[in-house]
Amino acid sequence: QGDSAAERVVDTGKSWMGIRDEAYEPIVFTYGQVRGYYVAGPGEMITASKYPWGWEQPEFDDSNWIAAKPMGAGAARNARDSHSPWMLVPRSIPMMEEKPEPPPVVRESTLGAGQKSAAVAIPANSKVRMLLDQTYLTTGYPELRFSKGRGAKIQLGYAEALYLKGQRGKGNRNEVEGKDFVGNHDVVIADGGDRRVFRPLWWRTWRYMELTVETKDEPLTIEDLRGTYTGYPFERKARFDAGVKEIDRILDTGWRTARLCAHETYQDCPYYEQLQYAGDTRIQSMVSMYMTGDGRLARNAIDLLNTSRTSEGATMSRAPTRLHQYIPGFSLWWIGMVHDYWMYQDDPKFVKEMLPGVHAVLSFFAARQQANGSIGVMPWWNYVDWTKEWRGGAPGGDAEGSKAPADLQLLLAYQWAARLEDAMGSKALAAEYRESARLLSATIQKLYWDDGRKMYADGVNKTGYSQHTNALAVLAGLTQGKAARDLAERVAADTSLVQCSIYFRYYLHQALAQSGGGDGYLDQLGQWRTMLSYGLTTWAEVLDPTRSDCHAWGASPNIEVFRTVLGIDSAAPGFRRVLIRPSLGKLTKVSGAIPHPKGEVAVSLALEGTKLNADVTLPPGVSGEFVWKGKTRKLDAGVSRFVIE
Repeated sequence: QGDSAAERVVDTGKSWMGIRDEAYEPIVFTYGQVRGYYVAGPGEMITASKYPWGWEQPEFDDSNWIAAKPMGAGAARNARDSHSPWMLVPRSIPMMEEKPEPPPVVRESTLGAGQKSAAVAIPANSKVRMLLDQTYLTTGYPELRFSKGRGAKIQLGYAEALYLKGQRGKGNRNEVEGKDFVGNHDVVIADGGDRRVFRPLWWRTWRYMELTVETKDEPLTIEDLRGTYTGYPFERKARFDAGVKEIDRILDTGWRTARLCAHETYQDCPYYEQLQYAGDTRIQSMVSMYMTGDGRLARNAIDLLNTSRTSEGATMSRAPTRLHQYIPGFSLWWIGMVHDYWMYQDDPKFVKEMLPGVHAVLSFFAARQQANGSIGVMPWWNYVDWTKEWRGGAPGGDAEGSKAPADLQLLLAYQWAARLEDAMGSKALAAEYRESARLLSATIQKLYWDDGRKMYADGVNKTGYSQHTNALAVLAGLTQGKAARDLAERVAADTSLVQCSIYFRYYLHQALAQSGGGDGYLDQLGQWRTMLSYGLTTWAEVLDPTRSDCHAWGASPNIEVFRTVLGIDSAAPGFRRVLIRPSLGKLTKVSGAIPHPKGEVAVSLALEGTKLNADVTLPPGVSGEFVWKGKTRKLDAGVSRFVIE
């Protein structure tokens, strides 16, 4: 519906015309063709002779097109009555960004080593292959321009990286010699016309593109091959400077990863799973809020997951989706998303609208709690993290179903929900959640604490121990003060435990920082340094061998460099108060800023021996406190300059 009279010409109705485009067929990919669980769209097979070339031009002859037949008027979602199945709501996020990508570099070509670009004349009755390198991973619409070559088969393949010969591993992503190209693709059968342009209906993900051409009796000219980047229009506003190039690389790589995994929704990964999972999305939302201050995509994600809830109360693991999949723990991370949004965005009305959903999720879990509060046997996929010890990412438990990671996630959810209800909901319900948390805390301590090893076990039988369980125990406040820091630092260094993957190290690093061990944060980024050494330009799902080279759950340094190292955090709902508690580690001079609902929080620190020179700027109307080595200083709005010794 056009906004003004001049725009009403595009209103849907009988003035619209249409015709079936017979040129397209889907190309469905099997596991072997893409080497991994693949739940993105199909490729496209286009027979160019059937395509209505020029249809988008004003002079196109549409005399044989059919007038549209209106099926009914749309109605607003809050309409009293509607005879239409389309209940319309305003768009809650902006349109996607599009910008040209530079042309890729030719790395291999059967036409000779001197070929510089994809533009080339291909003789009749010949076969040609070119491997092109964008030099970094991207998401976008590839655009192939070609002429003539009637009957020629043009195949354009896409890959995040090449595979080592006959192996699952990929090796250094910059190296191509002797490697296999494996990936999804599109196919065009040329019709012999001039200046044809192929651009798929949906965007693709690639660092490498493989162009293969098999001509018939007519030569084909490839005129150009390049892409148009697309993604959610985030604007990078956070900045950090410590004079350390490695930190800059980590932040830049995380930013690219976060952007490629954010389109109309957040996505698990842009190549294999264009799906919005609550576990991934909680971290992605925090990256967005710290780096950009833009909470609209996070708000959209919370809303979509909320509407996916079953009548029992649990959310789907991912939404939107046509395949119903449930990961109970992800419903609890969804409550964490609501709490995060409440703390970092000034949008209490929306948060309050989510409280019935929070209660529904907790009711689902309450129905499955045993008398002592521990969760019994749970349905569906009880995924926690990808580890080599846990089959399918689900930790082993006991016959009665008790598992420490699940109980601890539920404890955290009760704590978050109590705060939410206390602030804007039911005091009685908040009290009920606090009592449930108290009972569950005591039960967890009784069931899982191993006094011999001085840590929490994963199950009642105390045969398995993980970093995950102990990190969650610290975050839930089961242990505090020096004991919490000791536990967090011990489990972070203990390689005999089940190790957190890239994903779950978000919680391990939070446990270290929350317990006072944040000075060691930058030393905890070994997995990220390894990925950089492999030539990755985005963070992988797990360390090699990995399926996906782009998983935004790995972008957590784009939170913690600002929250832990620079020390900026929200101390009240809506970021109305600011806590600055730096953990500089080996750094002696840092500066940076993050966006805030009312402007920007900027910090500049210089350490001279035991003397810290601090310069802090808070937005108008915002106050806070600065904490350093046990000393606290009150912060007012505006600029504060001081020295702490």
